[in-house]
Amino acid sequence: MKLSDINSKLDNIKLVIGLSNLGYNDFFNDNLMLDSIILDVCSMCQLRCPVCHVAKGVEAIKKTNFGWGYLKFEDFKNFIDENPQIKQIEFSVHGEIFLNPELSKIIKYAYEKDVILTAHNGVNFNDVSDTVLRYLVEYRFNSITVSIDGASDETYKIYRKGGNFNRVIENIKKLNKYKKIYCSEFPKLKWQFVIFGHNEYELPVAKDMAKRLDMEFIPKLNWDSEYSPVRDKEFVMKEGSLEFIDREEFRKKTKKEYISPCHQLWKNPIINWDGKLLGCCVNFKRDFGNVFKLGLNRCLKSKDYVYMMKVVRGKEKVREDLPCFDCPSYKKILGIK
Repeated sequence: MKLSDINSKLDNIKLVIGLSNLGYNDFFNDNLMLDSIILDVCSMCQLRCPVCHVAKGVEAIKKTNFGWGYLKFEDFKNFIDENPQIKQIEFSVHGEIFLNPELSKIIKYAYEKDVILTAHNGVNFNDVSDTVLRYLVEYRFNSITVSIDGASDETYKIYRKGGNFNRVIENIKKLNKYKKIYCSEFPKLKWQFVIFGHNEYELPVAKDMAKRLDMEFIPKLNWDSEYSPVRDKEFVMKEGSLEFIDREEFRKKTKKEYISPCHQLWKNPIINWDGKLLGCCVNFKRDFGNVFKLGLNRCLKSKDYVYMMKVVRGKEKVREDLPCFDCPSYKKILGIK
């Protein structure tokens, strides 16, 4: 797609209309008053899921703007101390947060500073130390979404390559034991089940297991409709309580995107583990300054970041150096294939 083709679309389509359908109107202004961010605690992952970009390997990830690494405690501590307005942080983005060797100290310090922590995007929960499990409860980590695409080890491993279903369930049980010991409801747990053709028959079993483990069950549509597509549409819609079988069907019937990251620029911009301001989760192209070195406010008010927000609102033309130029979500909202 040429730059001129994208900008010609902008002459006739206001992107903000597409975004307003997602319910984020309140965030579309250039005066950012943030109390929430997304901070990638760890970009590393031990699994090799077939359609995940992290599965391409260490060397491939190192070539992206987020690289291969983890958030250091000292960087986190300094960031929290310098930005007392931040009261909520989402930790899960590209990798597995529990591979961060300094996570326990980070969790404890966030609690001491009254910062709410979540991992809504998802964790695989294969490798979690007992210390971290206890800290999650003791220091009231708010909520965790565990990605479990199956109800048996055999099925789970088809997509979560390198993972172990039984170990994940055992870690959840250990966490629940700590919750009983501390008489705490935190962290609240969600079982995220990405629906594939190879695991759809286990939906009823997974729902029952989630209930017994005191987890909210969340079926999720696969983002790549060509990989292991759903086989029994009626069964999946019934067992998953779904109105749509894949994201393309959702898009066609609702004229909306199933998930759009554009609102993150305003609501909770993404900061990489090394401090680089990325803005949104699909920005593989560039950063907008290092918040650990330059400060959060200065990076958010940088010329290029402000310009990008105007591009997303349909007030400026997209440039090739901006991540929006290559972003599939941005193009879909514009109606560009």
